[in-house]
Amino acid sequence: MQDMRLQGLYGISESGWYKRPHEAIELLLEAIEGGMKIFQLREKEGSDEEILPLARALWNHCRQKGVLFILNDRLDLALSLGVDGVHLGIDDAEASRARILLPHGIIGISCYGDLDRAHKAKEEGASYVAFGSCFPSPTKPASSVIDLTLFKKAQEELAIPLCAIGGIEAQNAGELIHCDMIAVISSLWSGGVAQVRKNAKGLIQSWRENRERV
Repeated sequence: MQDMRLQGLYGISESGWYKRPHEAIELLLEAIEGGMKIFQLREKEGSDEEILPLARALWNHCRQKGVLFILNDRLDLALSLGVDGVHLGIDDAEASRARILLPHGIIGISCYGDLDRAHKAKEEGASYVAFGSCFPSPTKPASSVIDLTLFKKAQEELAIPLCAIGGIEAQNAGELIHCDMIAVISSLWSGGVAQVRKNAKGLIQSWRENRERV
């Protein structure tokens, strides 16, 4: 049975937030007010020890607001904090290992444009799979852009929540009609604290309007 919490706007932090924790908390809270339902702390810099204070603070705010908190990559840190789950890429731990260590946790797996990888992830216990880049991405400019028809095929074959990622903004979110979550970095946080709530609402509105017509 699908986890019904895995729906909606999925915000992913920009790397380096641990160096500016007060702003990071403000950004998180504004995104939640704008309608974000899932948050992922994605830190490619810093050690677990450096990131721990921010991770704990953001997770506490997410718990208070009923928002899922996911850690990118750092499985050991996720285990020590007891957060809602982890998101793993191709160079990270296998879904099967994560499922053993997090028997009741959320496990997300990056599948890029690979439906076979998504099938394998599901068999190994993944809670959701992510496909992308959906559009040219400023975060990962070298990433290949996938054919968006992949989502419809995956929806028919997998019966597992699907997450779209990569280059998503209000102007193109409406094209993503066969996914359960839209994961956003740049276009959510652009403009800083004063703009984030508006960004979140705009992304959600654009995405939902088209999905409701399907």
